[in-house]
Amino acid sequence: MPPSPPAWTRRAGLLHLPPWAERELGALPSAAVERGTVLFRPGQSARGFVVVLSGRIDVFLTGPTGREILLYSVEPGQSCVQTTLSLLGGEDYAGEAVAAEPAEVALIPRGLFLRLMDEAPPFRAFVFGAFGARMQELLRLLERVAFQRVESRLAAALLAMAEGDEVRATQAELATRVGTAREVVSRRLDGFARRGWVATDRGQVHLRDAAALRRLAAAEDLA
Repeated sequence: MPPSPPAWTRRAGLLHLPPWAERELGALPSAAVERGTVLFRPGQSARGFVVVLSGRIDVFLTGPTGREILLYSVEPGQSCVQTTLSLLGGEDYAGEAVAAEPAEVALIPRGLFLRLMDEAPPFRAFVFGAFGARMQELLRLLERVAFQRVESRLAAALLAMAEGDEVRATQAELATRVGTAREVVSRRLDGFARRGWVATDRGQVHLRDAAALRRLAAAEDLA
């Protein structure tokens, strides 16, 4: 009797696949990934299509000066645009992917991925739908970095990362998220603290006036 469709495909939203695709994917296991695990580095080529089932994978780009920027995070149901480009276009990875928290992933080998793209329309729709959504996010990131003030980007990052009224992140991590230098983040946080919007501690930022941060994050000043 052929294997039943693996539970991870349903969790990933891979539905209505042809029977042969369900059988092929049914033979693939999922795997646990520890926090801090590097999934790929610049210059490597994709071995297969990674499906994130739980947790979060962060993808970074490092510039010539060593400064990093967070391009995007891959969460369950989302895709890595760099992996898709590598598999379909033969491009090597330009960034680095790191597990931001414990995660569970499944790897679809390159050969099976390409066959699924050719012969399984539901899978192809899944990949291109996720790819399109990711490209929209990258365009929004480019717009923010190019045109939005650092203060507004930092305020938005603090609000997005907050658990309750607390953000557990170093200034270097915040700088990576908003695409600037750590020294710039330090000066902006000092300014926020003087206004009474935040209080800083080692590796932590306490939000004191979230409403003020929301107004700043929504600012349209592109100077």
